[in-house]
Amino acid sequence: MHPFALFTGLGVAAGYALLGATWLVLKTEGDLQVWARRQARRALVITGLFIVVVSLYSPFAHPRIYARWFNAEHWLWLAPLPLTTLILFWAADAALRRGRSQAGPFVAAMSIFALCYAGLTVSLFPYVVPHEITLWQAAANPRSQAFLLIGTLPLLPIILGYTAWSYWVFRGKVSATDGYG
Repeated sequence: MHPFALFTGLGVAAGYALLGATWLVLKTEGDLQVWARRQARRALVITGLFIVVVSLYSPFAHPRIYARWFNAEHWLWLAPLPLTTLILFWAADAALRRGRSQAGPFVAAMSIFALCYAGLTVSLFPYVVPHEITLWQAAANPRSQAFLLIGTLPLLPIILGYTAWSYWVFRGKVSATDGYG
């Protein structure tokens, strides 16, 4: 077990704590929402620290990643990723501190995750197993892909419909007076 793997695993756990706390801010009210805001601010700081350490370690540990991010022809195109992530951290913190926005922290947290995955993709592309197997080497036979597509086409609308329905059923907020009894 490499310390970097453990460190990134803890970072992902902190990020999920951030997502969970901001989801509670969105879906609750009263004392639970106040508590969730405090927890979200803590998780935001911890998640940010993990992101900074991983973002600084990766390019210096792997020359190919360093070349991708700091090459003169790439950095202008890639600079929006970390800059937008910083702006989202600031926006999430401001929304959590002020207490006015309830959806803002959750949207910011989801966007931070999306940008981190985009940064990971930029860093590793075209490799799916870092520095070992490319996307094209890992791809299945086109006939196997066609077979999977046949199964996916009818199931995807069902899954999307069920997901939309479950979000519709569980819309709104939970209050202290809700429940059985």
